[in-house]
Amino acid sequence: MSRLSMILALLVVVLGAALAWVVTRPVPVGLSEAEVRALVAETVAARQDTPSDAPAPLDAAAINAMIERYLLDNPRILQRVSEALDSELRTAQAEESKAAIAAMHAEIYEDPDHVVLGNPEGDVTLVEMFDYNCGYCRQALPDLATLLAEDPNLKVILKEFPILSQESADAARVSVLVGRSDADYWDFHRRLFTSRGQITGETALQTAQEMGLNRINLELEMGTPEVGAVIERSYQLAAALNISGTPTYIIGDELIPGAVGIDGLRTRIANMRSCGKTVCEPVDSEG
Repeated sequence: MSRLSMILALLVVVLGAALAWVVTRPVPVGLSEAEVRALVAETVAARQDTPSDAPAPLDAAAINAMIERYLLDNPRILQRVSEALDSELRTAQAEESKAAIAAMHAEIYEDPDHVVLGNPEGDVTLVEMFDYNCGYCRQALPDLATLLAEDPNLKVILKEFPILSQESADAARVSVLVGRSDADYWDFHRRLFTSRGQITGETALQTAQEMGLNRINLELEMGTPEVGAVIERSYQLAAALNISGTPTYIIGDELIPGAVGIDGLRTRIANMRSCGKTVCEPVDSEG
């Protein structure tokens, strides 16, 4: 018997018991205490001797058929149940993300090897984890460029998260070295994302060379454990936050998977300044 069937069955039993207590012999007014006791004893004995008072056995098949018929006649009940479950799961996931972000605060915001763009002292920080071969990251690049241009108080942290291919990982290693150099990382970043075809280690090396960096030194250093450790920290952070795709943004205590668009980012940034959270409670105009 399913859980729902058992609940309905128990409900039937409870209602039957309640009905049994309600349908009893009325007690005449004016009887003495002894007469009332005798009447109660007589009624109890009579009920015990009557087999019809025993509850009928529950028929699981009949109950299941009844439940099925009821749900088919009222299909919106299933829709409401599904929506309630989805809402509960989203709330639970959001709470888990908040706790994980709080626990990984230093790894997110204080890594000495991540790249900082915009205002280093900005009042709102936007973190993006990306892969150079991610099509959605490429599409989201203009959004980031616009935000940096229009918001002088925005701090942006970029974290290499190469998960799509070995070519992505090779390009990320070169990118780490560019971030450590005196070269314009934002220029390098845009050049890679606007180049044609797959982004490889060769693409990154050629771009860095065009910007004046020594290609031979880059090739020698890109395979070192120190460079690999930077990318490994991104993998560890992603595992702790349950991040599996790119781009993924972090603003405040919210994890935002996917390219949500510039309006979505703007709204969250504005809310962070307004109430310290990405979603502000509605203001009571009558208060």
